[in-house]
Order: sequence, then structure tokens, then C-alpha cells
Amino acid sequence: MFLFRLLSRLPLPVLYLFSDFLYLIARYVIRYRKKVIDENLLHAFPEKTAEERKDIRNKFYRNFTDAFFAETIKMLTISEKELRQRFHVLNQEVVDEPVKAGKSTLMMAGHVFNWEMAILGVALNTEVTAETVYLKLNNAFFNELMLKIRTHFGGVMTEKKEFRRSMITMRSEPRIVHLAADQRPPVSDSRYTREFMNRPALFFEGGEFMAKKMGLPVFYGQITKEKRGHYRFEFTELARPPYADHAAHSITDEFCRRLEENIRRQPELYLWSHKRWRI
Repeated sequence: MFLFRLLSRLPLPVLYLFSDFLYLIARYVIRYRKKVIDENLLHAFPEKTAEERKDIRNKFYRNFTDAFFAETIKMLTISEKELRQRFHVLNQEVVDEPVKAGKSTLMMAGHVFNWEMAILGVALNTEVTAETVYLKLNNAFFNELMLKIRTHFGGVMTEKKEFRRSMITMRSEPRIVHLAADQRPPVSDSRYTREFMNRPALFFEGGEFMAKKMGLPVFYGQITKEKRGHYRFEFTELARPPYADHAAHSITDEFCRRLEENIRRQPELYLWSHKRWRI
């Protein structure tokens, strides 16, 4: 942990030098998950040429190494001032307002770079409690490291298996609940199958269930990369109760539509190395 804290004290431009080296390794040497990335891009963008998809893949490698190495390590010790300069949160107040009035809100987002920075950005900008549901990493050291990074500005992290117990307090202790709603669920879990980026994909519907069961407003978090190391995270309303006239899967379907728009706007920011579409 000491080594990571030491690295984290380096200025981000210096960390990007290490990231540049890792980018070359990922792209030219180990060709990190190239087959998976190319297959995902081919299905997602059949209208693009092979050269256009290759360009997206290469830009993805750049964003991948920047986000998972330089920016994530920096977040371990990043100052409030620097994070505000690098990560702008828009419309945080619209998500906070229902919580202040006594009702929890759901925030749904996808794996668009840099979603880890979004956890810190929301925790820093909100005036209420922000809870993020996460999947525990198998490696104990890296799980602890990511928890320290994600709670740097006071955000609450709840492991997915523990979240059911946490749900019980959502009425008595209103808060923002942040869901990465494009996780691929295990086949054994309750799931919903729909088209996503031109292929059938499985989705958790925990957010849909909670929103409709408890009458919670839902917001989408859209990530835009402005330049290297600088992002914008904008909240927009996705769904609002009452839900009596909503069709089944309406919230999940709208989330998928928003996420597809987000991806098509800057496709190099999505996690294409993830085996998202295996059913």
C-alpha cells in the first residue's frame, strides 16, 4: 500500500508517462484482449470500416491504461481542488433534492471511462449520503486498495451481497444509491435479455425493481471526456414515480437507450474488453 501511496503523490502528468509505456505494451506487445475487443466493436459498429474500428480500439487502449493506472492511482491521494478541476459534476442538486425531502434516489451509469472518478466526484459534490454498490474483487489487497480509493471523499461502499440488508434502511436513511447498471449478471441470477449495441445482452434489474417497489426517482449519469484527465459527469432524470402506467422493463430499457447514446458519442470510452455479451 505504501508504494501505491508514494506513486499517487506524483503529479498526474508524470503518471501519464508510465501510462504511455503501458499503452504500448497493451497495444503492441500483449495485444490485451484484442480478439474480444474487435468482436465487440464489429457487432456494435457494423456500419464502420475496419480502419475506423481499429482507431476506436487503439484509443480504447489509451483510455484503458490512463484510467486503470494513472488516474486510479492518483485518486488515492488526489486533493479536493485537483479533483474539482478535473471532474465537473453537473446537476448534482437534482439528485440531492429528493434525498433532502426524505426519499432515496437511484443513479444508474455504465462502464464509461472514468467511472471510478465519478464515484469520488459525486461523493465530493453531493450534500447527502452517496452509496455505491460494488462487486468484491477476488484479490484481497486490490479489493482493499480500491475501497480506500473509492471512499477517499467519504462515499459509502456496499458489497453487492450485503446490499439487500442495506436496502431495508433506504426509507429511514434516505440516500443516493449508485448502480453500475450494465454489469453482466451470472446466468443463475434473475436477469432480463434485450438488444444492446446490436446484440442480445443480459441485465440486472435490481434498479428497476427498487424504483418501482419503493417509488424512487431514477437518474442517469452521463460521462464525457473533455481532454486527457478531464471529464464531465451530467445527471439527467431517467424515470420518476408513479410507475403504475410503466411497462415492464421500462427503466432498464431507458437506461440502455441512454447508455448507447453515451457510447456512440465517444465509443473509445466504453469497456470493450469486457465479455459483456456472452449469454
